Amino acid sequence: MDKTRLDGQVAIVTGGGGGIGRGIALALAAKGANIVIAEIFPERCEEVAARVRELGAEAMPHQIDMMDGDAVRAMVAAADERFGRIDILVNNVGGVSGRPFLEQSERSWRKHIDINLISMLAATHAAAPIMIRGGRGGAILNVASIEASRAAPTFAVYAACKAAMVSFTQTMALELSQHEIRVNAIAPDHTISPGTMGNPPGPVDESTWIQRSPEEIDALNRAIPLLREGVAEECGDAAVYLCSRMGEYVTGATLPIDGGTRAASGWLRGTDGKWTLNEGFRTSR
Repeated sequence: MDKTRLDGQVAIVTGGGGGIGRGIALALAAKGANIVIAEIFPERCEEVAARVRELGAEAMPHQIDMMDGDAVRAMVAAADERFGRIDILVNNVGGVSGRPFLEQSERSWRKHIDINLISMLAATHAAAPIMIRGGRGGAILNVASIEASRAAPTFAVYAACKAAMVSFTQTMALELSQHEIRVNAIAPDHTISPGTMGNPPGPVDESTWIQRSPEEIDALNRAIPLLREGVAEECGDAAVYLCSRMGEYVTGATLPIDGGTRAASGWLRGTDGKWTLNEGFRTSR
């Protein structure tokens, strides 16, 4: 028996139209789950919906601003009305703009909190009762970041939200355990997506993305122990594990999907291939 199969289950993926959300939506669909794509950009909604259908699953594209709590509750209710069940919730939507905290306005703080944290609270609050009602258990997956566990200059509020997400994951794992609802998180780092490639609101079409110079690519890759950026499909693979019976005894966990950057904790590979903490210290000393 393939424990990764999700046939007949229904998954809501927030921010499911691009990047990590898209990778997770398609990975779950490939395992048989029907997918609700909660996405602010309608063209992305429809593109992913078409891909889900090509994989043999049902798709429900739903254009939504996840910072609107009423809209989130309406989206979950619409998914329940259509499918009569919700088995998986992926809280993926998020966003960040880099700026030193003292230069960041209160409006910016609140926007970061709304999109990265409040959206997760609203979706979980709306979807978990439907999972409980179904009596089949369920899985909630929160897409955090390794910034939740380290300093993040110019990303202070974003990192604080991601740290709160990890804490919320642990608490919900306990509160929902009696209903056999497992709650986990993944913590990506450098992952290729429209946002990281210069097209946050733009198409998924890779031909429109920025082109990095060989020097830029080399510098980025040397900051990652596995020497390359991650791809959204790898987050999708982790989601399948954590949301399927393959991970049925895992709850309250945060799994890094980062190529080893969290483990490196400041160690960088120099141009000579040697590891260094900074320009003045080398491991050979």
